[in-house]
Amino acid sequence: MVASPWVEWLARLGFAAKGVVYAIVGVLAVQYAFGQGGKTSGTTGAFETIAGEPFGQILLAIIALGLVGYSIWQFARAGMDADDAGSDMKGIAKRIGYACNGILHMGLSFIAASMAIMGASSSGGGESSISDWTATVMSEPFGRWLVGIGGVIVIGVGLYRIYKGYSTKFTQSLDLSEMNSTERTWTVRFGRMGLAAQGIVFMMIGSFFVQAAMQFDPNEARGVGGALQTLAQQPYGPWLLALVALGLVAHGIYNFILARYRRIQAV
Repeated sequence: MVASPWVEWLARLGFAAKGVVYAIVGVLAVQYAFGQGGKTSGTTGAFETIAGEPFGQILLAIIALGLVGYSIWQFARAGMDADDAGSDMKGIAKRIGYACNGILHMGLSFIAASMAIMGASSSGGGESSISDWTATVMSEPFGRWLVGIGGVIVIGVGLYRIYKGYSTKFTQSLDLSEMNSTERTWTVRFGRMGLAAQGIVFMMIGSFFVQAAMQFDPNEARGVGGALQTLAQQPYGPWLLALVALGLVAHGIYNFILARYRRIQAV
């Protein structure tokens, strides 16, 4: 199936928006690792950095639009099976993942749009909001189990991202025929580095949620910023942080490549 022009345009804008965010998160973490300023932050921190720059709120509005477009495409993949995942158990699991991804990025687009309109003060705080959300879930019946199961799922997603990078399966969704040999080589390198770094961060985030459930302490739950900060506090922390941060920059570059070369199908 060939994507309608507006769905394809929005999806590609979404990949570019993700590229900007990952690159900023990575660059800030690299600067922090080497004592050159920066900070360990997640998506909200990247939005705050963008908002503080000249014309930053305009760029945030464009990023918000891109993330909405990415979400619409994810919903098309989930509901209309735009990527031909199928209707067997494996396909249904993939499509549920696409829908969850769409919901996540729709939420991020709302945060970016709010900050574009009202400034960085409307972000609500990344790590604190994660703890608050976890506390709300854990206050419900079986909430502790939901947080723990969610953490295990996130760990599984992280492991899969690492496997996907190692196996180079990510190249199957790219139109490699439009690249020369050098571009293909660097695409694989950026993809592998980026997916490995993302997988490590996901596994750490998942382990935080499992720990929060086991200790019944929502303050143990952390996001990307918390994962990067934890890396920085380990032995050889600055070097570990720098390696993962450079991987996140690579993932940002990989998303720019996706914006150009990803095969996008939709009804």
